Amino acid sequence: MHHDSLQDFLSTSLTRLSPGPIGVLLMEDLSETNSTIHHHIRLGLQNILVLGPQELKIKPELQDKTHHITCDLSAPNAMETAINSLIAALPDRWFYYGYNAEYLFYPFCESRSIGEVTNFATEERRASILTYVIDLYADDLTAHPNGVSLNDAHLDKSGYYATTRHRDGDHLDRQLDMFGALRWRFEEHIAQERRKIDRIGLFRAQKGLEIRADHTFNQEEYNTYSCPWHHNLTAAICSFRAAKSLKTNPGSSADIESFTWHNSEKFSWRSQQLLDIGLMEPGQWF
Repeated sequence: MHHDSLQDFLSTSLTRLSPGPIGVLLMEDLSETNSTIHHHIRLGLQNILVLGPQELKIKPELQDKTHHITCDLSAPNAMETAINSLIAALPDRWFYYGYNAEYLFYPFCESRSIGEVTNFATEERRASILTYVIDLYADDLTAHPNGVSLNDAHLDKSGYYATTRHRDGDHLDRQLDMFGALRWRFEEHIAQERRKIDRIGLFRAQKGLEIRADHTFNQEEYNTYSCPWHHNLTAAICSFRAAKSLKTNPGSSADIESFTWHNSEKFSWRSQQLLDIGLMEPGQWF
């Protein structure tokens, strides 16, 4: 179903949403849009809102599972405006949000649905799940000049690190700024405010909650990696977004002949690989 704007969707179609988590897919361009939609349907998302250009073409077999909402994501504050509008309209609903050519993975996602994950988090009295954005990139940039290839996807198996997060000079409890992969290795081409790889990609909306431009929320407990009493489940968003940006931006493309280095590893598209590397953890997951 197509909607001319987010306001059109909010005013006409909220009652058409099924129970369960809502996926918000922000399509910045036309790269891997249908594979992004298909991946998240496979995870069990029954409600997928596809925000992006009007010319985006969704495959017929995916159309009845999506709401295509025309949205200019190049506009200032477009992400925050869209997500905050949905939060205000749908309090108490769980959301996942990500961009095109980004693919959510969580522990045992091959056999567990995303609804099981959010139910588990709710039982643990958690309203958010920390996700690390793990850069994917094509090994052969001659064959794939925009850095995107599902069949040739690689990731960094090491080189990640965290620093304690501060705000207004104060240490923030159970919050870390995470760095690594392409945004670290090619940091001279990345604005400082865009180098972090942590994102609260899964969260439960509530009244007064708002997302900020740096992918954190105005309620600090949402930005924590775990509750005070034990470790919680974390997830990963495997993303070609940085590779695509670095290779399509004229200011950086000519300086990058290859993304691969001695710590590159072919991506298996399995959650166990991410668990083995330590890029997510099951917490008390059974």
